[in-house]
Amino acid sequence: MKRITLLFFAFLLIYSCAKEYIPRNIDTIQIQEFKIDSTSIRAIKVVDTEKVYYAGSKGNVGFKTDKDVSLNALNIKYKDSIIPNFRSVAFNGDDYFALSIGNPALLYKISQGKSTIVYKEEHEKVFYDALTFFDDNIHGIAVGDPTENCASIILTSDAGKTWKKLACKNLPKFEEGEAFFAASNTNIKTIDNTVWIASGGKKARILKSTDFGQTWQIYNTPIIQGNGPQGIYSIDFADKNNGIIIGGDYSKPQENKATKAITKDGGKTWTLIADNQNPNYKSCVQYVPNTNGKEIFAVGKTGISFSNDAGKTWKDVSNDSYYAIQFVDKNTAWLSGNEKIGKLILE
Repeated sequence: MKRITLLFFAFLLIYSCAKEYIPRNIDTIQIQEFKIDSTSIRAIKVVDTEKVYYAGSKGNVGFKTDKDVSLNALNIKYKDSIIPNFRSVAFNGDDYFALSIGNPALLYKISQGKSTIVYKEEHEKVFYDALTFFDDNIHGIAVGDPTENCASIILTSDAGKTWKKLACKNLPKFEEGEAFFAASNTNIKTIDNTVWIASGGKKARILKSTDFGQTWQIYNTPIIQGNGPQGIYSIDFADKNNGIIIGGDYSKPQENKATKAITKDGGKTWTLIADNQNPNYKSCVQYVPNTNGKEIFAVGKTGISFSNDAGKTWKDVSNDSYYAIQFVDKNTAWLSGNEKIGKLILE
């Protein structure tokens, strides 16, 4: 009996070692670049290895494939004179949605090449930053800067047909000067029915909901904060417990003090990593799929950095400037930037 027990535990040890992921060593990367004239693209949604959807600053929404020379774009105008500046895009499995940043805030549903406004908000302070759907593709959420003393959060529970803004009484109070950044459509992350949102400015905090955005908690972080361009610009989670935030000071992008932190308890507490070490300011951070939370890429106007030890140490792997990165699978990612879209293929 004792021998059988020992053999069983030996089997478990061998099996667990076999399952342990060995991260890759990546020193440099090559990105296939597709030039786009006169538009800044901060929001992308990957479809597969060959296609990515985007929303741009000149009212254009569409997709790019690595086989087409040009973009396949739908150009949107509001009342024939206002060109929406899109920094958010989302997909619910059937339709695409694009959300503009300023007054009026316009949320478009794009289906079969036609666009319809499904939400509109007019306010002198309105500014929406990010948009996404939950895993069920029925519930969706968008977040914007405060128009009162709380975050602006709108929700849908019918796959994007209708949207409703949450009342401030149902949300944590914000301090004057606390807001969000519309840098890459990644200051918001969802897994199952849970959502995390990262703030900046006066405070750098995490809003969290575990019921599709109906009720909320808020948690402090050690990320640099205190004035307008400082704070968290991007958040991602490998699973419901392990996550990473990144940002910094947009006005001082070379500084690397208190720019990144990790959590192991679902966002309640955060610990600085690689403090006073690169990467410096970044606008987007993403875990590489199927790497057990070990491989991470961070992109920004200061270049692209890579970690293969869950964020403890980093390498600068490219000087190319991009706003956002989103992975299709372990080996393929799409990127977006100023007048360009990029495609990254890893070995």
